[in-house]
Amino acid sequence: MPNYVRWRERGAAYFFTVVAAGRRPILTSDQSRRFLREAIDATRAKWPFDMPACVLLPDHLHCIWQLPTDDDDFPLRWRLIKSRFTTAFLSAGGIETGQTADHKRQRRRGVFQARYWEHRLRDEADYIMHRDYIHMNPVKHGYVRTPEEWPWSTVHEHLRRGELAPDWWTTVRIQLPEFE
Repeated sequence: MPNYVRWRERGAAYFFTVVAAGRRPILTSDQSRRFLREAIDATRAKWPFDMPACVLLPDHLHCIWQLPTDDDDFPLRWRLIKSRFTTAFLSAGGIETGQTADHKRQRRRGVFQARYWEHRLRDEADYIMHRDYIHMNPVKHGYVRTPEEWPWSTVHEHLRRGELAPDWWTTVRIQLPEFE
């Protein structure tokens, strides 16, 4: 397997996809949402970042982060968030997928996939395309007919602030590679 090197740039904005191990639908229960919020808040307290767009689906999440101008360490933040969520989830009786010998040797738990997708946003157009992709994702997966019907999305904040027109999604055309 190639040795993948992530593109890290101080102060950059990134799009992420993080997936539950085995694509199990563990992320949208009341308890899991609370654990995820607490993990994100605890991480942001020491390692700040802005999260202008996010959607939480049963088996994965997409989000955009804006890092501080003097910082590029998004891998540390994801490691802390995933670790904190995993600890809370398993302590509350959550079940993990089976662990291989490699997982045990690497001290990996079976709650999240080990890796995640990351893309550094190049410009405002790239940001808008990924923001729209995030908000359209529940529609893409057939959970709802309109983005506004999905409760676990920042689309509601964007609409409230007037950053999106009420019918924005009827004209959006998103051209992204398949990476889920």
